[in-house]
Amino acid sequence: MIETETENSNLQAVMGLILNGGNAKSSAFEAINAAKTGDFTTADAKLAEADKFLVDAHNAQTGMLTAEANGEHANVSLLMVHSQDHIMTAITFRDLAGEIVDLYKRLAQVGK
Repeated sequence: MIETETENSNLQAVMGLILNGGNAKSSAFEAINAAKTGDFTTADAKLAEADKFLVDAHNAQTGMLTAEANGEHANVSLLMVHSQDHIMTAITFRDLAGEIVDLYKRLAQVGK
């Protein structure tokens, strides 16, 4: 099977979602670990890093949606479904990590 330019573009976008989603989740997890030790500067930096990865993923996703809206219909594969699931999980994890970091900050203030 010969890949078309559109299929190749979709594959790159899908892989971008998986890669950036995984990186965002990892950065968010590192933020929680930093907050556990009271290193809130690192925690905030890791949350910002997670946000950057999510923006990159969002841009890849927007490209796919724009192509679809322009009539370039993508074949929905298991890999594409997985990438969407991956990014949604990363977004949820990032949101929760922000709340956990805030909680650790409040606990640190109470402990002073």
